[in-house]
Amino acid sequence: MPYLATYSPDAPERAALDALPGPVLLEFGAGWCPHCQAAQPAIEQLLQQAPQWQHVKVEDGAGRRLGRTFRVKLWPTLILLHGGVELGRVVRPTSRAELAPLLALLPAAD
Repeated sequence: MPYLATYSPDAPERAALDALPGPVLLEFGAGWCPHCQAAQPAIEQLLQQAPQWQHVKVEDGAGRRLGRTFRVKLWPTLILLHGGVELGRVVRPTSRAELAPLLALLPAAD
């Protein structure tokens, strides 16, 4: 799935995320956040290297329950899920190199 440029204000239910097949890159942040804005080129490049990943980009903030279920405290937080299981996460990446280890976390069959 291609890179998503904007954060969705409508968060999916946790159960729906857990049920998604295959690898999912879940991104929490906010469009106005300078850390989130700075990370976007690296995130887009990561997803170009992993076209089979689904990208779910969720707006986070006060009163947003989904981020709390993943213990998100800083933005952006990227979580790689597979079958509802967290395989890894990166918080506030500033470069593509910081995201690269996520590529090695999936089984070869994916």
